[in-house]
Amino acid sequence: MQYLIPSRLTEQRKKHQITKIAASNKMGITQSTYVRYENGDRNPTLATIRQMALVLDTSADYLTGQTDDPSPDAYLITKEEAPLLFEIIQNATDMPDKQLKRVLAYCEKIRK
Repeated sequence: MQYLIPSRLTEQRKKHQITKIAASNKMGITQSTYVRYENGDRNPTLATIRQMALVLDTSADYLTGQTDDPSPDAYLITKEEAPLLFEIIQNATDMPDKQLKRVLAYCEKIRK
């Protein structure tokens, strides 16, 4: 069983400048439950830790102390929050690797 490190949950929430209420809403849990997780009074399931990681743009491994790298290992992209990015991903899902590499190279080029 993996245990959440409450200070890392708090750190990531504050990094994104969101309140406990906003965090709990985005995670689909009650505010009181979220507060208990952040205070270390309760340990969430692995599925809940993964949801927390998605919402806070980090990884479950970071939240549980398996790594010190807070970089995400997955992204949550919704059509509502990022319609253009969602459409790009939707169009890219059936592309062969060769085309995806070209798209990535193009993205890196225009980013500079």
